[in-house]
Amino acid sequence: MRIIIDGDACPQRVKEICEQAAREFRIELIIVVDIDHYIVSDFEVIVVEQSRDSVDYKIVQIFREEDILVTQDYGLSSLVLSKASAVIHTAGFFINKNNIDNLLQSRYISERVRKQGGKTKGPSKRTREQDENFKKCLYKVLHEKLGKGQRRTIKKP
Repeated sequence: MRIIIDGDACPQRVKEICEQAAREFRIELIIVVDIDHYIVSDFEVIVVEQSRDSVDYKIVQIFREEDILVTQDYGLSSLVLSKASAVIHTAGFFINKNNIDNLLQSRYISERVRKQGGKTKGPSKRTREQDENFKKCLYKVLHEKLGKGQRRTIKKP
């Protein structure tokens, strides 16, 4: 099991929560970004060329059974959902087989409105509640899949 982060547009606090969890549970963390995004991490960062969906293609390529995906991208989510332990939106909710169709439909409608010159609600300012909800989702999956006995906190020197 690994945590894979779609690093393009990933909030800093989400990245920090994932890094903390990866350390505590001693699991691999991979952040995938395009060349236009500069990410510094103690964990693996995969940098791909800047082109439409290049990060998504790389994530699909490296994604394995039981990995956890952290993303805001519903299209990418739908591609890995069948083999993921969990897909967690950076806003702090699970993307799953029960809500993916509605999320994709909502995205499609918003794209249509924008193409016709209309406006849709843009992203709102990140809240502390979103950070807390994200952390709850991530730790819930880690506890369910790895069990409390697997969690080993690494003490800092």
